[in-house]
Amino acid sequence: MAPKRHAASTTSATTSAVTTPTPATPKLSSGPATLKANASATEIAQHVWKQYASTTPQRVLLLDAFMAFLILVGGLQFLYCVLAGNYPFNAFLSGFSAAVGQFVLTASLRMQTSDSSVVSKPSSKGKNARFADDSEEGTGTSHERAFADYIFGSLILHFFCINFIN
Repeated sequence: MAPKRHAASTTSATTSAVTTPTPATPKLSSGPATLKANASATEIAQHVWKQYASTTPQRVLLLDAFMAFLILVGGLQFLYCVLAGNYPFNAFLSGFSAAVGQFVLTASLRMQTSDSSVVSKPSSKGKNARFADDSEEGTGTSHERAFADYIFGSLILHFFCINFIN
């Protein structure tokens, strides 16, 4: 039994070595090189960060930084409420819901404005195949319309949060 496993592992090792040619031309992408199969967790994290920083547009990077700031603000408000008390509880609820609501609105703006090169089309298989319509291909929201919706939603959110404080 052992020789069969050894034979199978050697054949897969030789076929993988044969089927992976080294590229003769330089890489077209500006991203970092691919990872090894046995990469450590820090190498994986560094690779993901380099890919994210090199391939993500500046607009999306700014939205992501603002979303990280909103997570920090919400976390600090919650930590303050736990440690120092929540005497004006409606003020805590208003501030925390403003941070969470703004995060949700920003995530929605990010989804509407991030340019995805792969558009998923519904497959013709399955029980909902009759609802798949190819005439909706160019009906996306423009960046200006998405930003206007974001501003309008933010104004409504903050109006309610300020009124909730008293």
